[in-house]
Amino acid sequence: MGQRRRDQWHVKIIFIVVSIVFGRTVWAQIRYSISEEQKDGAAVGNVAKDLGIDHRTLKDRGFRIVSASGESLFSANQNDGVLYVNGKLDREEVCERSTPCLINLKIALENPLEIHYVTVDVIDVNDHAPRFPEREKHLEISETVLPGARFQLQAARDPDSGSNSVQTYKLSHTDYFRIEIIDRDEDGKAPVLILQKPLDREVTKSMKLQLTALDGGRPPKSGTMDIAIDVLDINDNAPVFTKDSYTVMLNENAPVGTIVLRVNATDLDEGQNGEVVYSLGHNVNYKLRKLFDVNPITGEIIVTGLLDFEIKDKYQIDIQASDKGIVPLTTDKIITIKIADINDNPPQIEVTSFSSAIPEDSKPGTTVALISVSDLDSEMNGRVMCSLPEDIPFKLMPSSQENTYSLVTTSSLDRETISRYDITLEAKDAGQPPLSSVKSITVQVSDVNDNIPEFSFSPYVFYVMENNAPGKSVFSVSASDKDTGENSVVSYQIWRDGAENKFASSININSENGEIYALKSFDFEMVKTFQFHVVATDSGTPSLSSNVTVNVFILDQNDNVPVILYPVSANGSAEGVEEIPHNVNAGHLVTKVRAYDADIGYNGWLLFSLQEVSDHSLFGLDRYTGQIRTLRSFTETDEAQHKLLILVKDNGNDSLSATATVIVKVVEPKEAFAASDVKNAVKDEEENDVTFYLIITLGSVSVLFVISIIVLIVMQCSKSTDYSSKYLQDTNYDGTLCHSIQYRSGDKRYMLVGPRMSIGSTIAPGSNRSTLVIPDHRRRDSGE
Repeated sequence: MGQRRRDQWHVKIIFIVVSIVFGRTVWAQIRYSISEEQKDGAAVGNVAKDLGIDHRTLKDRGFRIVSASGESLFSANQNDGVLYVNGKLDREEVCERSTPCLINLKIALENPLEIHYVTVDVIDVNDHAPRFPEREKHLEISETVLPGARFQLQAARDPDSGSNSVQTYKLSHTDYFRIEIIDRDEDGKAPVLILQKPLDREVTKSMKLQLTALDGGRPPKSGTMDIAIDVLDINDNAPVFTKDSYTVMLNENAPVGTIVLRVNATDLDEGQNGEVVYSLGHNVNYKLRKLFDVNPITGEIIVTGLLDFEIKDKYQIDIQASDKGIVPLTTDKIITIKIADINDNPPQIEVTSFSSAIPEDSKPGTTVALISVSDLDSEMNGRVMCSLPEDIPFKLMPSSQENTYSLVTTSSLDRETISRYDITLEAKDAGQPPLSSVKSITVQVSDVNDNIPEFSFSPYVFYVMENNAPGKSVFSVSASDKDTGENSVVSYQIWRDGAENKFASSININSENGEIYALKSFDFEMVKTFQFHVVATDSGTPSLSSNVTVNVFILDQNDNVPVILYPVSANGSAEGVEEIPHNVNAGHLVTKVRAYDADIGYNGWLLFSLQEVSDHSLFGLDRYTGQIRTLRSFTETDEAQHKLLILVKDNGNDSLSATATVIVKVVEPKEAFAASDVKNAVKDEEENDVTFYLIITLGSVSVLFVISIIVLIVMQCSKSTDYSSKYLQDTNYDGTLCHSIQYRSGDKRYMLVGPRMSIGSTIAPGSNRSTLVIPDHRRRDSGE
């Protein structure tokens, strides 16, 4: 009991030391002893208790036997951690004559990974009695044989080992013979019958003896063999070998028919009594007889079977030399044949524990697999080196157990770069020439959420036509995630915090596909542009997110009719009365119709036309300025009052219009009229001057605008991030540079408007929507 406790303390000390040294992967060594002939289910030892492992965690951690020389002989219980005998345990069947009989087991636990080595020593019991190969031995001994002559007898066999095997022999009482016991190493103890005094055939012609073999059991068991001896006359010389001992070295796998050596014996007798023949001794078992034979005439020992160093590295063979006398004399000689190892076994690779998938965020040094290598050869031929390719982030770490390695990571892994590694393990021995073997394992890199969603563009720029239908999709954003599975599923939401996101309440987004919907109809005249932010979040744990800025520009529609500013009557209708002298000349400015359109571009570009006039030859209307002038001088036949109906319409696709009525009265000239004429002339001149200055101003602004565009393009092209290539391209641009410049009296600016604008197209941010702001010149007395 005290010895058992000391062994348990030794096991625990070893387990603690190994745990400290190797961290999560642990090796420990336990040794148990058990007698043979145990019944099925007999307990060997409590492995979990001896290792200090909670038996309640064994099943979850995969407590099992992973590799062993005698795996089928034992089973490990995951409920209590006890090692049990699996079937009947027979030492003679498992180990034959090996002493001690050791069975090595390898036990593994997962999560964390632990490897423990268990050695079971099977103790022999005396369950077999000695047994001779023959029940009776017949000897013919010449009377001339001198005392001291030795007669080799077949040894009794006992499958038990140690003290339970054959220990001694006893011979029934006789004055002529005694028994001598010789130790034959692996073959055990063999009896030799020795003559003590000369035989006298005339006194004793034959005799019966009994040889008893006893083992060392308590009580001992025995077996007997009868010896019948016939005493013969003549032939009193036995063959004698020329050498005292024979030892030879022979390579394994020597071809059948190879001559091992040649023995030679001589006999001093003459005739047939001196002719020597050779044979295998009586003590040579049937296994040796399959491997070797001897030529009876020449004494050549010949290979007859396959020799394998890994099975046995030395053989001892009894060679018997006999003469041909009527009573042949024999001499036995032990031949020792040593088998030399050659490199005929390639290394074997065994993956005892393997994690087929490893997270990409695993730290360097994470164990992926436990690998064992072995080689049946010996010395340099059995020395194995294991290697990996150099271009992978893994390496082999030797463990405390010889020829056992841990496959560990050497650097960080990235599934988005490499998602799988096909690792080729190569084991090579140190023989000449070396032999090698390979084994491939596949390690999958599992995904972790380490990539944020990435938007297709940043920022986004969209154009939306005003008067859009609320609730319909106006545009969409898209983001992708390099991760897989749930880590790559992206959801969208609008960031509604902060004062700059005051327009975020006007829109909503589909969280699954990024479709953005307008919750209300936009009015270009109220809001021309706004900005909001979209946040994309993946479904990983913890989730990662990114955001993008979305710039929205509202496009104008022709939804405003022209408004007549002059003439306007007292009751608010577009009607006015103008008086002109009768004596005015052709080209006289009668009046100017002024109108305003809240739209921009072509939608706000107004044209004037005469719808009704009493005399087409008398008045003319400028379609662009709205000025009404006389075409000729008045005559006596002309009427004194004329009515002009002017149509004002914009240039939208579906143009809108308004009308104004001007009543022209022709009166007699007076001084006041003359003064009025002068005033009108001055007004005409001033208006002409304003027109001239306006043309100069527009020309200057146009040149500055073109120069600004060129500078902006050069600056954008020089940036590292090429925004011009991402945003400036307009897929609907037809190659023309036709724009109109429209003066808007409402906000006092000129709008540069292209001939076509496509909804949803993108332009470079910061373009100020093609608007040129000019200073507000005070109107002159002419009303321009």
